[in-house]
Amino acid sequence: MTSKLPPVTRIRRAYARHKARAGGDWHAYVTLAGAGVVVCDDAERAVKGYSVQKLAVAVALLDKADRGELDLGRRVRLEAGDVLGGSGIYHLQPVWGDELTVGGVLTALLLVSDNTAVRLCGRLAPAAEINEILAAKGFARTRVEPVADPARFLLGDTTARETHDLLARLAAGTLLGPLTGGFLLRVLRGAAGYHDGVRRDMSSAQRARVATKHGADRDERGAARHEAGIMFDPHGAPALVYSLFADGLGAAADYGATHPAVTAHAALGRVMLDCC
Repeated sequence: MTSKLPPVTRIRRAYARHKARAGGDWHAYVTLAGAGVVVCDDAERAVKGYSVQKLAVAVALLDKADRGELDLGRRVRLEAGDVLGGSGIYHLQPVWGDELTVGGVLTALLLVSDNTAVRLCGRLAPAAEINEILAAKGFARTRVEPVADPARFLLGDTTARETHDLLARLAAGTLLGPLTGGFLLRVLRGAAGYHDGVRRDMSSAQRARVATKHGADRDERGAARHEAGIMFDPHGAPALVYSLFADGLGAAADYGATHPAVTAHAALGRVMLDCC
């Protein structure tokens, strides 16, 4: 039976099987505590990170908070001109003018992947500063993309390996200070977050053991469906870090749980958690 196989073998076989079913081009890096690298598949290739890049944006702003250059209680005014559609909550409002804290903006950025929150983050740290912070933290290829307006940016590129390493350092407590790092992990583990992918086939208690961020979009090559995160064991210790990027996929108009790559994430999530 599959359940009797060693955890590394189970995860590798599940990854290969579900990748083949989903199709497209995959770029992945998965590590398991005590076993090291479990999956390394084209992990150094630079890809569009889409909303997974919001992790890097949040890390840059929280680094500023750690250094005393940004107060999470600082107020940011949400104006109609800031509002961007797609994922999130702010575009659903009929009126704007909200006074938001930086902490609240970052919560919306990560918990519901709010696109408007990206624009608000640009007021707090322009693209050049975000990229400088990421470079100083050792991320050579994770970058946001500047545009003409210095207060705005596109989410840019990353690699599966660098996104994994960002999360591994977050789990180890070496990426940010204890208060900011703890805040980031609480949001990523939040019960109101994304459940279509890795966390789909889990109980509520099991979902709380997974900190995750997804990203989805499409380009001329097809759909992209990404998810990256950390799984904790039942005692709260980080046990597994995954970075799953897939592009060149079909079903570009399907952003739901029925997309083949998202279905693959759900199946992999169940296997990976059972190995933690």
